[in-house]
Amino acid sequence: HRGSGGSSHSAPHSPVGPVPPLPTADNNTQQHRRSTGFAIKKCVLTAKMAILYQEYSDVAINREIQRQQGEEPGAEEERLRVEGAGEAPSPSNLSPSSSFCSSRGSAFSLWQDIPDVQTSDQLDNFSNEERKLQEAKFELVTSEASYIRSLAIAVDHFMLSQELGECLGTQDRQWLFSKLPEVKDVSERFLQDLEHRLEEDILRFDVCDIVLTHCPALRRVYLPYVTNQAYQEQTYQRLLQENARFPGILARLEEDPICQRLPLASFLILPFQRITRLKMLVENILKRTTPGSRGEDTATKAFNELKRLIKECNSSVQSMKRMEELIHLNKKIHFEGKIFPLISQSRWLVKHGELLEVDTQTMSISGSKFKLPTRPVYLHLFNDCLLLSRRKDTWKFMVFVHAKIGQLKVKDFSQKLQGISGFIFHLQLCEGQQLKHHILLKAHTESGKQRWITAMFPSDPLEDIEQASENDGDFYCLIDYLSQVQCIKSYQAQEHDELTLEKADILQAKTITSDGWVEGIRLSDGERGWFPKTNVEEITNRSARLRNLRENIRIKCVTQKLEEELF
Repeated sequence: HRGSGGSSHSAPHSPVGPVPPLPTADNNTQQHRRSTGFAIKKCVLTAKMAILYQEYSDVAINREIQRQQGEEPGAEEERLRVEGAGEAPSPSNLSPSSSFCSSRGSAFSLWQDIPDVQTSDQLDNFSNEERKLQEAKFELVTSEASYIRSLAIAVDHFMLSQELGECLGTQDRQWLFSKLPEVKDVSERFLQDLEHRLEEDILRFDVCDIVLTHCPALRRVYLPYVTNQAYQEQTYQRLLQENARFPGILARLEEDPICQRLPLASFLILPFQRITRLKMLVENILKRTTPGSRGEDTATKAFNELKRLIKECNSSVQSMKRMEELIHLNKKIHFEGKIFPLISQSRWLVKHGELLEVDTQTMSISGSKFKLPTRPVYLHLFNDCLLLSRRKDTWKFMVFVHAKIGQLKVKDFSQKLQGISGFIFHLQLCEGQQLKHHILLKAHTESGKQRWITAMFPSDPLEDIEQASENDGDFYCLIDYLSQVQCIKSYQAQEHDELTLEKADILQAKTITSDGWVEGIRLSDGERGWFPKTNVEEITNRSARLRNLRENIRIKCVTQKLEEELF
């Protein structure tokens, strides 16, 4: 009853040493493999039954935050062991999740806890790094089991609820749950192949080739599910407000002990969270894999495929939102006697908002101070042009000047200008070599000014990071120059120039304003944006900053090398 995808005719390649030949399949060996399979199923079953994926995710991410802010657990023990001055590393330091229990006291299953691993005479030959590598692989398996348990609740308890089904129309049910059963089926087959691999060789198993094999199936279900996100959220909110029966039925279902006090929304968002987490788990495996090994090659391919899938999911969601936004804006924005086709497949809104235009032509003097009148001006910044307009009424704008992005020039007045208080910058709009229009703009806050300047003149987000990879000397100079922060509280972007953050994201802080905003670049994908300072914490440990930067550059290098080989 096993699913396809697991190799049963050869032992998986191991990056940490030669694989011993499989024993002859006599009665003792068959019994041994049944015993190993039972032990593995027990560990995986523990993950399925102990906690829901939502709680596993919180615990694992908190553990990752600790690792990224300081020296990796077990590093000191490993040094002592190598020098012959200490004992073997404590098993409690090996797993990314081993230092934590769930809030209900359920410990996570560890690879080292499997009886056949504990009693193996080969375990003593594993270095601390090799043990951590196997724990990272095993975490991918057990977390998938926990994920499937939460998916089963979403499908069996909520989606297949007869009472809930009777109060939902066919279209609403489709928009609310989308391809959730298909996601569950694909994940179950994925887990079956992972379990099969563990049974083949519990000591030196690999998982990244299985991830790679299942990527097409994952794409088939995750892409439409994630693309449906906007309709899912809209449907959920509309049902709460307009369907009289829905809130009551939903509340009763959520009160069932099987949900562990978690709302339906936390189950619906699981696929979004899992595909991102799966990439992070493969990334952790890649970080621990021996450079130049075959295992590194497989892990890199799996990581690249997952990264490509996530990028495709994000692009699909963005494309829908961007086009809907352009159609909406096209009804509100008008041009003075000019034809300007606003709707375009290659255009999207980058930032919009109101600033104050400082009128230097009609200034007056009051006592010893200048008084400069101001009037509001509205800016719509697209990826290819800037529109300046006045409000006609609450919902309409009349554009009085526009220019291409490459035709903008700005001067930031960091000090007070002629006694004028506020945050001022001078903007010039050109046409060719000729000045078309210039305007003195005033923001209400420092971050307001800096965010507009950054949006109009974005720099290369990976410029500083790439410079650091030239030689080791640059690393040590740069690590003292760059500020590294880590997300400790997730943040959902509210404006176009903001960055959505997940806990444990590591970012290079480019700008920190006095009113509590940070402009940062996420190391994992190079995405750039603004976020509140209260949602991040500075990484003060120099060794941790250096390790985080090295890990990021190593992954970037191996993925680029793979892409060059393919193309």
